[in-house]
Amino acid sequence: MIWCVLIVGVLLPQSLAHPGFFTSIGQMTDLIHTEKDLVTSLKDYIKAEEDKLEQIKKWAEKLDRLTSTATKDPEGFVGHPVNAFKLMKRLNTEWSELENLVLKDMSDGFISNLTIQRQYFPNDEDQVGAAKALLRLQDTYNLDTDTISKGNLPGVKHKSFLTVEDCFELGKVAYTEADYYHTELWMEQALRQLDEGEVSTIDKVSVLDYLSYAVYQQGDLDKALLLTKKLLELDPEHQRANGNLKYFEYIMAKEKDVNKSASDDQSDQKTTPKKKGAAVDYLPERQKYEMLCRGEGIKMTPRRQKKLFCRYHDGNRNPKFILAPAKQEDEWDKPRIIRFHDIISDAEIEIVKDLAKPRLSRATVHDPETGKLTTAQYRVSKSAWLSGYENPVVSRINMRIQDLTGLDVSTAEELQVANYGVGGQYEPHFDFARKDEPDAFKELGTGNRIATWLFYMSDVSAGGATVFPEVGASVWPKKGTAVFWYNLFASGEGDYSTRHAACPVLVGNKWVSNKWLHERGQEFRRPCTLSELE
Repeated sequence: MIWCVLIVGVLLPQSLAHPGFFTSIGQMTDLIHTEKDLVTSLKDYIKAEEDKLEQIKKWAEKLDRLTSTATKDPEGFVGHPVNAFKLMKRLNTEWSELENLVLKDMSDGFISNLTIQRQYFPNDEDQVGAAKALLRLQDTYNLDTDTISKGNLPGVKHKSFLTVEDCFELGKVAYTEADYYHTELWMEQALRQLDEGEVSTIDKVSVLDYLSYAVYQQGDLDKALLLTKKLLELDPEHQRANGNLKYFEYIMAKEKDVNKSASDDQSDQKTTPKKKGAAVDYLPERQKYEMLCRGEGIKMTPRRQKKLFCRYHDGNRNPKFILAPAKQEDEWDKPRIIRFHDIISDAEIEIVKDLAKPRLSRATVHDPETGKLTTAQYRVSKSAWLSGYENPVVSRINMRIQDLTGLDVSTAEELQVANYGVGGQYEPHFDFARKDEPDAFKELGTGNRIATWLFYMSDVSAGGATVFPEVGASVWPKKGTAVFWYNLFASGEGDYSTRHAACPVLVGNKWVSNKWLHERGQEFRRPCTLSELE
């Protein structure tokens, strides 16, 4: 049922907005097992119902044979004393037992299990969050609705399709956010699938109702009028569509009158909003960022590429790495981004993940005004913090970072473990505090974030790159590797070219862990220079 309200003379479907909510891959795999358990419970219930019906069926067949014989000669039948006794017994006892069997509720076990499991079910916010993730992926990776609907995504193992109901739901989610651009795309996809003959509980009238208004909101009055007329062909009594038709015709008539006394351009400016695409973006480098996520970044010149090398690194003659040096690869020159290969083992990764999983919660960012941690829509992941003292593996990893970077980790933040599920991302940001955020790390008392160390703890089927929009660098996840870069120049000034982002995961999931190293303790390990940009 779609309720209606009147806005600027146009009737539109009413909706409620739900805030986005991220669910990690770990939680979603738990839901898969929960659903499997419920299916098993449901099958047990069906079996119990089938057994019950089988008992009733056998009883009915037996009595059918008996009554067929008895009704042919009732007096003769009950004249037999055994038959007379059994008739009394059946009617007094056995029919009551049958009644109890028929009334017996076989669903108790299933309903009880469902009630217990329901507390772990996703809610409306989770569903909206998953829908927003799809819309985010659609934009970032330039995917059309048909490609997503047919499941034609790179690297997929389990192909899945979107039904008309699914497309309609995505359109409604966009609608609740006043995102009429995506509303139009997904309602058109739903309509297309209906036109192709897909059987659905959603009818064309419902789709056209949303679609016509979304198109109107984007300034295409002619198309909105056409869609409204198409809707009325299917349902001539549709109250909202009839009201909208009159309003659209009134606006168009008014435009024609204005056009007689003014130029088309002037009349367009006065009466008809320009056709809009996606909403105005708050992120200035969005286009460059998304191009990098798609692997369409700036290509380094051959001259610069020749200066990038692979090498063995012994941590400045560190005894731990003299006989088994670490493998280094230059990913970028300015800022210098170094990848360490085979730097964390699969066994260590599993331990870190197992420690983090029970603690995963919505990732936070530093509020530049308060200096405190808070959630943000531009960071969609779940994270946990691990201390070196709680497990020897975490302590060993911390010391490995110190040995290879030459920086003191005693003043660093705890190891942060993050899980990015499908659509999980962290939009362009700086790791260090800028001059307009003097209190960002005040409570830590260890100065600014001098450097970042980032472990990749999983491969990603598609998407999930770490990109640097300012310089055009893209670093792709590879399990067992780590990347390292300095956020500050040796002078202590921030290197603004290190602004980076975690691209949305298109297919699969992404596990990373990072260590933010701070200025305190590095005074003699990385001496300050006189030049601000060195």
